[in-house]
Amino acid sequence: MASKIKSPKSFADVFGIKPEKLKKLGVFNPVLNADTKLFIDPVLLSASAHPEISSGAVATYTKHFQRLVSLLAGSKKEGDVGWRTAERLLTFPELRGTSLGYGTGTAGSAWGPEIRNRVVRAAKETVELGVTDPDLFLVIALLEDKIGPDLISDMTTNVVLKDLGIFTKRVCTSLGVKTNAFIFPDATEVEFPINPVIKGPVLPVILVPLDILRELPVARSWDEVGDVAAKNSLLRARVNKLIGEIWEAKVRKDKKAQIRAQIYGSKEAFEATLELLKKVPKEPYDSAEDPEGHHAWVRILHSTAVDNPLKLTLPKTPTIDDVNKVVAHIVQHFRELVENKGLWKELWAKGKRRPEKSVQRIFFGIADAHCRANNLDITPEADSGSGPVDFKISSSYTNRVLVEVKLSTNPNVVTGFQTQLETYKKAESTTRATYLLVDVGSMGNKYKRIVALRDDALKRGQPASDIVLVDGQQQESASKKK
Repeated sequence: MASKIKSPKSFADVFGIKPEKLKKLGVFNPVLNADTKLFIDPVLLSASAHPEISSGAVATYTKHFQRLVSLLAGSKKEGDVGWRTAERLLTFPELRGTSLGYGTGTAGSAWGPEIRNRVVRAAKETVELGVTDPDLFLVIALLEDKIGPDLISDMTTNVVLKDLGIFTKRVCTSLGVKTNAFIFPDATEVEFPINPVIKGPVLPVILVPLDILRELPVARSWDEVGDVAAKNSLLRARVNKLIGEIWEAKVRKDKKAQIRAQIYGSKEAFEATLELLKKVPKEPYDSAEDPEGHHAWVRILHSTAVDNPLKLTLPKTPTIDDVNKVVAHIVQHFRELVENKGLWKELWAKGKRRPEKSVQRIFFGIADAHCRANNLDITPEADSGSGPVDFKISSSYTNRVLVEVKLSTNPNVVTGFQTQLETYKKAESTTRATYLLVDVGSMGNKYKRIVALRDDALKRGQPASDIVLVDGQQQESASKKK
């Protein structure tokens, strides 16, 4: 979850649209003041069900990079007209509007001069090998340092911005949402809705089809990639093993440089890598099942508070005890919703546990509405120098209560309570915290151990955090119960 999100609001909530309607239209419902860890994958453009993308954006994207290849093929030396024009075509200004990526807010990731210059040089090197496929920039972006799928997404957004504008305009017209003309740094004029949530400069809301989004990072394994010609089998084996590590930035610089040298070593090697990249299945992130929970917390962000209201009262000048009581009520409300109101379903997808981050976001989605109703500040992933605690809830500088959310599957459940949470409490200058443990299996004796640790601390007169256990395991439907 992005850090320090304040009162998250989705596009559907702000413009009074049912999220189900956006889903039916195949449109991503962005949180307008936070980023979702998904990215636009240019490989998916051609497979989109939306003609503005599968036809319009593909043509725009191909034309843009065909021109780049042509310019670099004709460039005689670095700095000549062809070279400078190529640099201009690879200058992608920061875009704020898609609410995608690794950001902590909604700011996009800009391609700085250093990255752009390295890509231009690498592209020139590749063109001189005899490679003319405009998709060569996908391989280059993969191999160059400091370029990940979020920057590829940013590049793609810049290139096909007009097509995304046409898509957004069609969707907004069908939804009755007003659009306004925006003029971008390259003088491109495109219509988008205005983001009313972000204060400061007027920003657009760039709507994106669900079927061109992948999860960050793009791939942990390339085992699914189809076979390449037998003559490239050795190269394929190397790429197949290492490409996921490259995306996740786990490869040492010297190792990555070696891989880079091998792939740039010949036209055949480069084209084999490009062929591998194109063979990645054109399957976007599964938004329907939402295995990572990117959409689940947005869906329940406000509906849970409306459908399951919680009456809380806080004095005008609350004490730390008052704040702690409200936090305890919110935590118990979360427990009630999970165990008795069906919210446990949001902790699972296709019978598999969603990750801990998803459960944390779901708790945040529930707690945020109740905190706002009581004029409490809730800060997710607050970092005071000792690492990030999941949540800090406060009414003032001195009235701070921490909430740490852990799944029973987390191997650090016991140490998280014993040392981590106490360290966070010291960093935040508070004595109050709740350790929210959600049982989704593999509990073993973890709960008993942390309860014993708490009891022992209390016997010795030491501070100890509250522990709340929530049964988040899958339940049988009423029709299956005997």
